Amino acid sequence: MTCALLAGAIPMPRAAAKEAGPAEWVNISDPIIASVTNSGTKIPWPGNTAGVAVDRTTGALYLDLPNLGLWKSTDHGSNFIRVAEGQVSGRSVSGYSMNCDPASSRMACLLLEGKSGMTLDGTNWQAFTSVGRNWEYGAVDWSDPKARAIFADRHESDGEKYVSSDSGASWKLIGKRPEFASLGVFDARTLVAGREDGIVRSTDGGETWTKTSGLHPIGRIAVYFKGLTYWLAKEGLITSADKGATWQSMGTAVDAQWGPLFGQDEKHIVVANYKSFLQTADGGKTWKLIAPMIAFKGEWVPKLPGQYLNIGWDPDSNILYASQLGCPTYRLQLTAPQK
Repeated sequence: MTCALLAGAIPMPRAAAKEAGPAEWVNISDPIIASVTNSGTKIPWPGNTAGVAVDRTTGALYLDLPNLGLWKSTDHGSNFIRVAEGQVSGRSVSGYSMNCDPASSRMACLLLEGKSGMTLDGTNWQAFTSVGRNWEYGAVDWSDPKARAIFADRHESDGEKYVSSDSGASWKLIGKRPEFASLGVFDARTLVAGREDGIVRSTDGGETWTKTSGLHPIGRIAVYFKGLTYWLAKEGLITSADKGATWQSMGTAVDAQWGPLFGQDEKHIVVANYKSFLQTADGGKTWKLIAPMIAFKGEWVPKLPGQYLNIGWDPDSNILYASQLGCPTYRLQLTAPQK
């Protein structure tokens, strides 16, 4: 395959796109996979696709082809162009390894075995400095316009955690913390992590840690949006307004391991579990089932929260997306756009 083909737009063949019935998942990646492979390029292990993410503010869709780069669609997956060529080329292996700022078009890709990088405007990308095989996932300080602080988990490293204070230009290893199953960052010195007994916090860049809450985060990362930091926990959605010093429960417990994804406002949220998507319109006080999860058929079945699966939501068009490592990526048009 030539670079020109990889960088160009790839329309989805009409014959390959199945018309969806009500609440029916549609495979949107087979046409682009066919276009790539028919040109003579083999999709690297594990094949198919590796991740999906959505820019909440524009509806732009991002698709990760394993080690063949990041691809963008502005028409819900009908056409794709390659973006960040030269800056992003790894594969996503975890929820929030493709990490979108819910309030803008900023996005960070913390990927495995290839280049990782970030955009601050949805158009121009900068590569991160590599630390070997690179990343499982990572939290970004989206409260900072320059998104300088990143707290990341290195893949298959016995729990190595790294912090960057310069948008991935350099990294500091803060130690091996395999007990940290989820992460949050407020600046390069103020970090939080979830472990079995609750939330711990550091105000010195990871040198020391203090337990600050008995709540139990289950989402991969804490997400900043409109002045609060949100975390999906066993107790439901929890929030902090003081850089993680204290945490409050927003409502009722919900069976979910992926999210939160924000809709029209901070009370309108979607989360997911292994079998379904759920939605709240009142900030987590009540939840309703809105769709089943696609029944993926592949080797890499999630067994832990955030593992192998990425989800996305375009709230304006009310479209859900799901991608599991080594499987096709799917789109689900819900009954009507959210207003």
